[in-house]
Amino acid sequence: MSFTAKTSCVRRRYREFVWLRRQLQKNAGLVPVPELPGKSTFFVGSTDEFIEKRRQGLQQFLEKVVQNVVLLSDSRLHLFLQSQLSVPEIEACVQGQGSQTVTEAILHYAMSNCGWVQEEESRPALLPGGDLHAPCKKLTKHRHHLRV
Repeated sequence: MSFTAKTSCVRRRYREFVWLRRQLQKNAGLVPVPELPGKSTFFVGSTDEFIEKRRQGLQQFLEKVVQNVVLLSDSRLHLFLQSQLSVPEIEACVQGQGSQTVTEAILHYAMSNCGWVQEEESRPALLPGGDLHAPCKKLTKHRHHLRV
């Protein structure tokens, strides 16, 4: 499986990253799965600072994951990055119990213009170097925009 577009913009909560890492660990056998940034309940500094540090840690996690061929072959990873399906919907889709195949779910999201950035459009995106394209700067406190 490969990525349908160069850029996608999805919103994921930290607990969804925890779920993804567990699934990747289950399916990767002896291949090591990168660590997630810690979930600190005590952080010295501002909330914005904490959110940015976590976003950077999640970004690094994803960058390491997509560089590994074994991890990259997991359909859950592709749905996680290329659709806005919830964790139960991703599981159903991967197990063939959803209304769409994995490919159909990804293409549906791509065609909806919700998740993909066309170069001529000003939709949300994370750009190379970690810079956020303007509309994506409006982050809620528990959501992260990441690029892969």
